[in-house]
Amino acid sequence: MSIEKSGSGLGRRDLLKLSAAAGVAVAGASLIGQKPVFAAEELSLKGKRIAISATGTDHFFDLQAYNAQIEEVKRLGGEPIAVDAGRNDGKLVSQLQTLIAQKPDAIVQILGTLSVIDPWLKKARDAGIPVLTVDVGSTSINNTTSDNWGIGKDLALQLVSDIGGEGNIVVFNGFYGVTPCAIRYDQLVNVVKYFPKVKILQPELRDVIPNTVQDAFTQITAILNKYPEKGSIKAIWSAWDIPQLGATQALTAAGRTEIRTYGVDGSPEVLQLIADPNSPAGADVAQQPAEIGRTAIRNVAKLLAGQTLPRETYVPALLANKTNVGEVTKKLGIG
Repeated sequence: MSIEKSGSGLGRRDLLKLSAAAGVAVAGASLIGQKPVFAAEELSLKGKRIAISATGTDHFFDLQAYNAQIEEVKRLGGEPIAVDAGRNDGKLVSQLQTLIAQKPDAIVQILGTLSVIDPWLKKARDAGIPVLTVDVGSTSINNTTSDNWGIGKDLALQLVSDIGGEGNIVVFNGFYGVTPCAIRYDQLVNVVKYFPKVKILQPELRDVIPNTVQDAFTQITAILNKYPEKGSIKAIWSAWDIPQLGATQALTAAGRTEIRTYGVDGSPEVLQLIADPNSPAGADVAQQPAEIGRTAIRNVAKLLAGQTLPRETYVPALLANKTNVGEVTKKLGIG
């Protein structure tokens, strides 16, 4: 039986997959503008000392989540003990050691490479300190995050649709030890294997911290010199959107705006590029970092009040593309 093809070159079955993914994204969108629902009794952290440990706050997501947690602890009557490791693993470990010694009523860890932080989160739990996390695949009591399986799948399906189901893609894969990045990458691979004409170029690129934008710019410029023919690369993917920013700038500088870039987080500067019809920024999954931060602190309050928490708490995210980016930024309150 013949399969009808769309203008993009995808078959009917492929489009049904993409339509299903779009439905998931729209369902998430309906939740984004709503106010959080509280329990019948107002939550309280009165008299409680809550430690907030951030791996770093130089990225939009991290800073938004960190500041929102501090504000929410204060709003609920507690005392925040907030520390920022500045992307230094040694400093992060030292700060966790200090927090454990201070014996707060709970610790919330924001992000971090699992092999670095997990031993110290376990020490905190062994010391009787409840540990909750944000975007960490740890054995914490509760992890507040976006649905990274859904994020990875939806972004990959958008990319595959945009390139017509075939072509070479460049992938940044420098932080596989960070759980959300690993999940998003794995979902990209899972989607791509069903589209045999899509190829991930090897070797994959490694994004770095700090100087992420400049490094991505340099790496993509080198890749473009290696693949100078238009059509030889169709897209560039990254697990977060700061490498996407540098890649987009490199494409613009080289006049290779036929290539599209894809990332995750919803940083305002990246969403602005997606809104520009002349920019090669193709899509970005926008998270709600401030709401993720607030939710994590409300979960602390629930736990200390004796409530049982789920292993994971998901805050909706929304895929922004060239068509719907204005609506997305409006819903997120950043545009």
